[in-house]
Amino acid sequence: MAMVNGLPLAGDRLTVGSYLEAWLQETAEGNVRPKTYVRYEELIRLHIAPQIGRVSLARLTPQHGERMLSSVVGKGAASRTVAHCRAVLRNALNHAIRHSLVGRNAASLAEPPKVPEPEIRALKPASVRQELSAVKGDRLEALFTVALACGLRQSEAFGFRWGDVDLDAGTLTVQRTIQRVNREYQVLEPKTRCSRRTISLPAPVVAFLRQHRTRQAEERLGIGGAWQGDAWGGLVFTDELGRPLSSFHVRRRFKQLLSLAGLPTMRYHELRHGAASLMAAQGVQARVGMEVLGYAQISTTMNIYAHIAPSFRRKPARGLQQSSRWGYEPGWCQTTFASDTEMPVPAS
Repeated sequence: MAMVNGLPLAGDRLTVGSYLEAWLQETAEGNVRPKTYVRYEELIRLHIAPQIGRVSLARLTPQHGERMLSSVVGKGAASRTVAHCRAVLRNALNHAIRHSLVGRNAASLAEPPKVPEPEIRALKPASVRQELSAVKGDRLEALFTVALACGLRQSEAFGFRWGDVDLDAGTLTVQRTIQRVNREYQVLEPKTRCSRRTISLPAPVVAFLRQHRTRQAEERLGIGGAWQGDAWGGLVFTDELGRPLSSFHVRRRFKQLLSLAGLPTMRYHELRHGAASLMAAQGVQARVGMEVLGYAQISTTMNIYAHIAPSFRRKPARGLQQSSRWGYEPGWCQTTFASDTEMPVPAS
């Protein structure tokens, strides 16, 4: 098959499946993060190609795209998966347009199906106390506490080094992430420019990290030469040998701790949403919340804020302390609160 810039020439014989395969290998692989590439390949293989892979690229219509998306919905896929399928196809077709392979973007013109958005659980102070109590004493207690206090992505927490935290100043700087792709750990830059940020740590979280550092030092002393943490730059959260944590291990441990405490199952990512919901409840402005959480778009933060019940919201606190880079002091993650609906106001 004739190729131009690594992509097949246009024509009725060029199918969507062939084009997407070439686009993945020649364009996407070198321009997206490894885990994103794996996700692209998975979406194309499982959802896009089975439905429209045999359609001629030149004859692809918005109706083809709509039927493909409807088939994804019919499989019971989450709204996020449906949106990702449309986004991947749209990105690939934009590239095809730039190379004059097609004249329009059928994915952009396709009307996405209506898919109910998953409900975002708003964490109340009572729930926070229960969850912090459930993980108390566990070797990963500090991980779950920092996740809830700062809203770190899991990959950010896994890549967090002792050199990135100043316990005396009470600050944490997100400078890199660790992801596991094809059973191998990869150290990467933060997800976006907005993801590279410095966050103030409240006093209880600093205390948890100090305790965690002591525990980690004891673990290292106990296993001696078997410790592998130096090779990873001194990670804060590791397995018993100093290696990066796996998502599977953290997810399983978190589920076990909640179950033992008689609490509902919760995904790690819900701790990030919990941080956002508690900021909204305290009256932290959405723009500030976006910067603390490292979101690239304020619409993502607003979507979470919008799910907070009106009775759980507070008006923005007056004289909110300007001690952190982002202009707020995260004192809301204290383990005790005045009531289940009242959030503490940081000292001014």
